[in-house]
Amino acid sequence: MSLYREYFGFKKDPFSNDIPTKSLLHFPAMEGVKERIDYALKIGAAMVLTGDVGSGKSTSLRWSLSHYHPSEVLILNIIASTGSLAELYKQLCWALDLEIRGTSLTSLTKIVKATIKDIASSKKQKILLAIDESHLLRADIFMEIHTLTQFENDSKNLLAIVFTGQSNLLDKLMYRSSAPMASRVVAKTHLNTITRDQMEEYLSHHVRYAGVKKNLFTESAITAIQQGSGGVLRKANNLAKGALIASSREKENQATAEHVRIASTELI
Repeated sequence: MSLYREYFGFKKDPFSNDIPTKSLLHFPAMEGVKERIDYALKIGAAMVLTGDVGSGKSTSLRWSLSHYHPSEVLILNIIASTGSLAELYKQLCWALDLEIRGTSLTSLTKIVKATIKDIASSKKQKILLAIDESHLLRADIFMEIHTLTQFENDSKNLLAIVFTGQSNLLDKLMYRSSAPMASRVVAKTHLNTITRDQMEEYLSHHVRYAGVKKNLFTESAITAIQQGSGGVLRKANNLAKGALIASSREKENQATAEHVRIASTELI
């Protein structure tokens, strides 16, 4: 399949998942995500970002967080699971470069909170906890996470949190047990699918990023990718790449709607 890159003259994969943040095409919605994170970080509160599978939540988060200088903001990235609170705290310890001694939840909580307070006071850094896949968290975990934001004898909020996940994340925050954490949420936004015009801009940008200046998708192909993906970026990437592969096999200069149809037969 890598032969399509040689055929079209790509210097790199145009639709990979690891495109540098500086090379990402950012839409107005991404600016909205960053503005909300800025606000939550400024006052030490929580922000919620939701979106369907493959809508670009993680990419939007990565792009937004890339604007903060490490000397000013310490970002703790963790990926949620359906596991226990202890597992969440272990990830926090790893993010803080702390040696884990024992599995006692009390001791893990104590060392994490002490470290956060020390960083905030001695290094004068703001601290942002970014929890991806937050919809996987058990409802009772949100109440426990709230305790992480509470510090004795300190009126300042030392920890800001960004919850990222699918739409049912909001449902979990509506549970009674989640009420304390939900009360800390000061901003929320949902990533919608992109329009047909945005899809055209998106495909063109990625082709240029990979080193090719000419248009590789016909108008009908762009429409087919938009319709076939429903405007969801991850599926659009797969359809676009598959269409280019099909096009290269037929020695065509552009991917057509038929090539997109062929690509769609390989996807679920």
